[in-house]
Amino acid sequence: MPAIFTQHPFMSQPALNACDEHAMVNAMLAFELALAEVQETSGAVPAGVSQQMRHQLENATFSVATIADGIASGGNVAIPFVKQGRALLADDLKRYWHQGATSQDVVDSALMLLLKPRLAALDDLLLRCRAAALALMSAHGDTVMVGRTLMQQALPITFGVKVAHWAIGLEQSRRRLMDVALPVQFGGAVGVHSGWGHLGLDWMDALAERLGLSAPVLPWHTDRYPIHALSTALDAVAGAAEKIALDVSLLTQTEVGEVAEPSAPGMGESSSMPHKRNPVRSALIKGAARLVHGHTSVVMSAAAQPLERGLGEWHAEWAPLIESALLVEGALEQVAVLLEGLDVNAENMARNLTATGGGIMAEPVARLLAPTLGTEKAKAVSADAAETARREARAYADVLSSHPDVKDVIDADALRDACDPALYLGSSKEQVKRARAWLMSD
Repeated sequence: MPAIFTQHPFMSQPALNACDEHAMVNAMLAFELALAEVQETSGAVPAGVSQQMRHQLENATFSVATIADGIASGGNVAIPFVKQGRALLADDLKRYWHQGATSQDVVDSALMLLLKPRLAALDDLLLRCRAAALALMSAHGDTVMVGRTLMQQALPITFGVKVAHWAIGLEQSRRRLMDVALPVQFGGAVGVHSGWGHLGLDWMDALAERLGLSAPVLPWHTDRYPIHALSTALDAVAGAAEKIALDVSLLTQTEVGEVAEPSAPGMGESSSMPHKRNPVRSALIKGAARLVHGHTSVVMSAAAQPLERGLGEWHAEWAPLIESALLVEGALEQVAVLLEGLDVNAENMARNLTATGGGIMAEPVARLLAPTLGTEKAKAVSADAAETARREARAYADVLSSHPDVKDVIDADALRDACDPALYLGSSKEQVKRARAWLMSD
């Protein structure tokens, strides 16, 4: 499959470069060398052996092609890697290579090492998005717009509160993701450090500290909670990003025109229609998110793994997990640019508030009329006036003021206020303040 055309455009390019096959080899090597070092510290490996290993292997050239060819017979990348590493060592060092470990220890720990800098990059991007959202909230806390439910005009809100909800979604997912532990994996063949007794857990903890990973309670060969937690946390970020892209893409529609994506040379152009400015950033975000959702379903379906080593379930996790991280990073790169340069058209927002002649204010009008006309008649009058305003393209307030059941019955100033969207925003402004305080609390 031509991944460079169908997958990579949705991913972070720096992340792709940082997670290539050479990076995986380096991560596996980091695990093996750290293992030799902690074993040397405990006396299980002669003094100086780990440094000799490091010198020989860090200056050696691993054949990625040979490792790749060996996966088909062993079932995972660690087996041919370990064979090649041993072959590259001097004869007197070979016996200490990969001592007490199993292939799953190598692969799982290497994946955690690959993902650790990716989570740091995601945190940076999410903080960047948060800063951009806070700026939009400040700029548009009082910008009145149509609130829509079931894709139809409902009641007025502010654009600031819409952005606040976007920001809360991203920040909630950020805090969840940052709480996810990336644990070292070390348990040996069946997860109980066979042949090494009490040293096994000591080595596991020391490995975690040396590699900068967390120390699990026990080896997690078929306890896949760490993978499940990471995958679903990535999916939550993808969902929050997708929400923003969905809203933006709807608001950029020609007939709506309330926002526009940041302009850039060639960005959003059509292959056949020169006039178009497509919301391409939103499309890339949504495309990446959909791929992440699919990957998450694979990881979730593999959460229960048999006995002491998964047969296919473990193997199915690798690509979805790494690809999800790359896709989420790619999506957030687009979200950051989108929020930082979003073109907000307050005039069109005001225009769309009057699209029904002001009938969007039928609810507050009915509430005003109810004490005088009764609830049912108030609803009927407000709805009838809204339909007249829409059909005759007249201002809703003007239609109401001339209605026989309203004229000379309801105070004109009160009626005018009831028809003003800016005076019927509920807790929009207070929500922006509350959201800002929470967003800045961490």
